[in-house]
Amino acid sequence: MLPYVIATLGSAGATCKASTCSNSTKDYCYSARIRSTVLQGLPFGGVPTVLALDFMCFLALLFVFSILRKVAWDYGRLALVTDADRRRHWQTEREEREYVASALHSDNHDRYERLTSVSSSVDFDQRDNGFCSWLTAIFRIKDDEIRDKCGGDAVHYLSFQRHIIGLLVAVGVLSVGIVLPVNFSGDLLENNAYSFGRTTIANLNSGNNLLWLHTSFAFLYLLLTVYSMRRHTSKMRYKEDDLVKRTLFINGISKYAEPEKIKKHFEEAYANCTVLEARPCYDVARLMFLDAERKKAERGRIYFTNLQSKENTPSMINPKPCGHLCCCVIRGCEEVEAIEYYTKLEEKLKDDYKREKEKVNEKPLGMAFVTFHNETITAIILKDFNACKCQGCACRGEPRASSCSESLHVSNWTVSYAPDPQNIYWEHLSIRGFIWWIRCLVINVVLFILLFFLTTPAIIITTMDKFNVTKPVEYLNNPIITQFFPTLLLWCFSALLPTIVYYSAFFEAHWTRSGENRTTMHKCYTFLIFMVLLLPSLGLSSLDVFFRWLFDKKFLAEAAVRFECVFLPDNGAFFVNYVIASAFIGNAMDLLRIPGLLMYMIRLCLARSAAERRNVKRHQAYEFQFGAAYAWMMCVFTVVMTYSITCPIIVPFGLMYMLLKHLVDRYNLYYAYLPAKLDKKIHSGAVNQVVAAPILCLFWLLFFSTMRTGFLAPTSMFTFVVLVITIVICLCHVCFGHFKYLSAHNYKIDHTEVDTIENRQNGRPATSLPAPKSAKYIAQVLQDSSPEGEATESEEQGSQDEELINADGMNDTDFQSCEDSLIENEIHQ
Repeated sequence: MLPYVIATLGSAGATCKASTCSNSTKDYCYSARIRSTVLQGLPFGGVPTVLALDFMCFLALLFVFSILRKVAWDYGRLALVTDADRRRHWQTEREEREYVASALHSDNHDRYERLTSVSSSVDFDQRDNGFCSWLTAIFRIKDDEIRDKCGGDAVHYLSFQRHIIGLLVAVGVLSVGIVLPVNFSGDLLENNAYSFGRTTIANLNSGNNLLWLHTSFAFLYLLLTVYSMRRHTSKMRYKEDDLVKRTLFINGISKYAEPEKIKKHFEEAYANCTVLEARPCYDVARLMFLDAERKKAERGRIYFTNLQSKENTPSMINPKPCGHLCCCVIRGCEEVEAIEYYTKLEEKLKDDYKREKEKVNEKPLGMAFVTFHNETITAIILKDFNACKCQGCACRGEPRASSCSESLHVSNWTVSYAPDPQNIYWEHLSIRGFIWWIRCLVINVVLFILLFFLTTPAIIITTMDKFNVTKPVEYLNNPIITQFFPTLLLWCFSALLPTIVYYSAFFEAHWTRSGENRTTMHKCYTFLIFMVLLLPSLGLSSLDVFFRWLFDKKFLAEAAVRFECVFLPDNGAFFVNYVIASAFIGNAMDLLRIPGLLMYMIRLCLARSAAERRNVKRHQAYEFQFGAAYAWMMCVFTVVMTYSITCPIIVPFGLMYMLLKHLVDRYNLYYAYLPAKLDKKIHSGAVNQVVAAPILCLFWLLFFSTMRTGFLAPTSMFTFVVLVITIVICLCHVCFGHFKYLSAHNYKIDHTEVDTIENRQNGRPATSLPAPKSAKYIAQVLQDSSPEGEATESEEQGSQDEELINADGMNDTDFQSCEDSLIENEIHQ
């Protein structure tokens, strides 16, 4: 189908010269865009104006960030420590780093609480006193410090960015140094120094032999991209915990199977197999919710108890959401005594928690985590269950049997390597099977219907224009309005719409954080490519219009004109302006983290008391969303690479975007977000998606060559062959990656490793330290002690607040200072 379409496109497009098709094509392409003069021949495409305005906005946003950082310094960041402070407080910083590291191995809920309390409230003396001293800190942070505080995934992510930067440097030198002068040498477009079209490939004649240079460079960029990514992956040493390598996740077990039976099965079926632990999974979603609410109520009671013992006066609160903002007493919003309210609430939640915990053993999920004595036996068992064994007509043979096989339903088991305990959403394990697929299907159908009609910002703005919202803009033939404002709207809507895609992945209830991030990355990237690159380039406004055009009877007749839209001179200027807006405004907004700040303010307003506001401050930081970050970054990179030859001036601005993105992400990872524990699939998936950028570049050149010279021209045929070979190789690579468990050769066993492992106490390193709670394959809520024991411990810890409460009263500033002192005492305990 593709060769037929391209051939028809070539026969139609080869007869269309630039001089005769230009005016009609412009009207046809611009009709789908914003009904202003956004792309209609402004001096140099409006790029200098947009660059100056975006840069001024960037400086203004940096100024706002510096102010917010001084005023609201507790908003999700670690205190900045200057070099002098590092020498003066080196011991304190070391203890704090150990505290954060220990939090990585604590339970998920407690980990959020402890890390957030450290990241949001650190000793005042350690805060930076300079207004912009945080800028220099970005360059002083080393990878080892990022690995210690943020985890290995952050280091891999930043390494990926550095390799993309190196790739863009090479591409920029070739595009600006060679391709740009070649485009300038043409004479098809107006001979004007302020004409943006002279920098594009549209300025060259169809019979110019220099077009071979563009085709060769597109293939060279593909090779450079592959080389850069291979260099990145060769340096990516992903270390997994020894426990993870020796643990298998089994799904499909008989629900009421006993752990001893599971152990017996493996030890009977596999020689020299020792099962150290078999942990069945239970439905703990409601138990985790009750536990979190109980702890919040407990902290509220302790807080007001300490406050009353200091001030000798009871505190009154309005228990309704936003109650502290209500200035009048109306029926249903009466104030109640704080200690009494939280005591009753705690008792109720404690009773519900106890009842739920007693029933949790009656809610097995038919899953289990089984830990073995070494990695070798784990590989043997995984091979036995998953490797392809062609025996007659059966593609898969039965796994080894034991006396317990029938009762355990071994033939129905699905076996895989277990994810890291910190990577698991324990509350989502209960959503599985048919229910999970129906939930996922409904969410994605609703998402598709929504985005089918609202795919691009252009159609949203066009809809607004029907109500004369943007009508006055048409009469302002001003670059500030016609170039800066539309590209700013494009960025704003392109930031809003992917948020919907991200939350769709969140509500799908994936079992692991890695699965959620991978789904987010693939869905957001696909949507962004359609929204930002493909549809606007073709002069289309939504997927609805795209499919109507694709399956319309006039598709082939209109195809040539549609693809002419891609190579209009000012079309490249539009995407240059978009990359500039992403570089300056997008990165500055990432630094401000406005969505997170707004959510933080909303949570503070909804808090019912000072104790809950304090709890909100302790839980304000979140994990870095690698999936969304990868998708957004690769979208801009794909735009840059796609137009790197047809419009080479875009590459320096793409490099500027990546440099600023790298610096902003280094700051946010180190100071603003919690560490995330993922698996290597998210990073390898990002590497696979990068190859789409040079492939789209080849597509663009193929369309251009086909329209100008025809499909049978040598340049068109060469580009087509290279493109087909590249796509076939990429598909085979992806398919073999997904089918690796079907080959027994992927399970090579190094027998020399067995001796080494056995010398380490049956595969485990010799250590006298107990395993952290989060390093066990059991939900933290099932490991916790009784509520009474926790309450006693919390009372002792909460008694420290008595010395921190002022007799003159307590405002929000006092809460923060109390938290600072409390955390300082916690760190030094």
